[in-house]
Amino acid sequence: MKKVIVALSGGVDSSVSAFLLKSQGFDVIGITLKLSSVDSCDGGLQVCCSTKDILDARRVADFLGIPHFVLDWQDIFKEKVIDYFIREYLSGKTPNPCAICNKDVKTGLLGMYVKKILKADFLATGHYIRTDYIAGKKVLVRGKDDEKDQSYFLSLLTRDVVEMLIFPVGEMSKSEVRKIAREESIPVSEKKDSFEICFTAGKEPFRFLSERGIYAPEGEVVHISGKVLGKHKGLPAYTVGQRRGISVAWKEPLYVLDKDISNNRLIAGEKEHLFTREVQAENLNILLDLEHWKDIKVQGRYRQKPIEVEQFSVERNRIKVLLKEPHPKFAVGQVLAVYKDDTLLGGGIITKN
Repeated sequence: MKKVIVALSGGVDSSVSAFLLKSQGFDVIGITLKLSSVDSCDGGLQVCCSTKDILDARRVADFLGIPHFVLDWQDIFKEKVIDYFIREYLSGKTPNPCAICNKDVKTGLLGMYVKKILKADFLATGHYIRTDYIAGKKVLVRGKDDEKDQSYFLSLLTRDVVEMLIFPVGEMSKSEVRKIAREESIPVSEKKDSFEICFTAGKEPFRFLSERGIYAPEGEVVHISGKVLGKHKGLPAYTVGQRRGISVAWKEPLYVLDKDISNNRLIAGEKEHLFTREVQAENLNILLDLEHWKDIKVQGRYRQKPIEVEQFSVERNRIKVLLKEPHPKFAVGQVLAVYKDDTLLGGGIITKN
């Protein structure tokens, strides 16, 4: 009997995943990660990894009759995700903590832990992702439910982790998953989806930083022409493409075009200056050999429509992309995921527009 560890988050997706695997005859064990000290979802917020989620995961495990364990990885999470999040914002970038968490903690590191320490055959998660095989290699494919597809967040995973992953709900829509949960009376069948960054509890990054006594200095807002327009409240409060909140007077609506880190300046301009055809990413993670990278598309943020690529080049761990059409600039620090149709080819961290 194959042993499967299910990353049991306390939500409906992972709970139905565990149910399906047990129904299929797998030896199922639930593991929940305690990653932060967020204790509740007050004020209507729904965040993952709270104490309530751990209790919900335990209830589901008891209901299904499977073993359940909790791993306290708060220190790992702080080092790999929270400290990264703070560091990137203070350097003027726009980090992607969910992608880094999947790579370094709750999918990547857990996958290696499951394989090497627990000697399990597979790690299962509730992600809406499918898998396939191309040239003998296991690849990640967008989930059937376009609205819930989460492959973007897993583009930084290494091949060895991908090889042991299974996604029981990847072929389903969210409504189908809910239906199973209700029909089987799974305890969390009506639980809302999590949608906030877990450790910020729904707070804007700038507020999250300031509440911890971390402040970025004010500086000048400069029009792309060179004219100083006013003051910004600290570069971490802004991201490329942002329109609202710049708080300076100008004859036309202004967008954040760039951040001049060395001079602590926020560069703003009209919408026509926001577009580019070039983007570059580093620390490129290749999930399928480059010989298969033909007619690729890229995605620079979650839920973004894939963008057609005219040409690209890869040198060492860097990819340079020329888009077929001008597109609003990408935020430095975000993930650039690369696709061929629905197949995820890899991803890197955006460093330059």
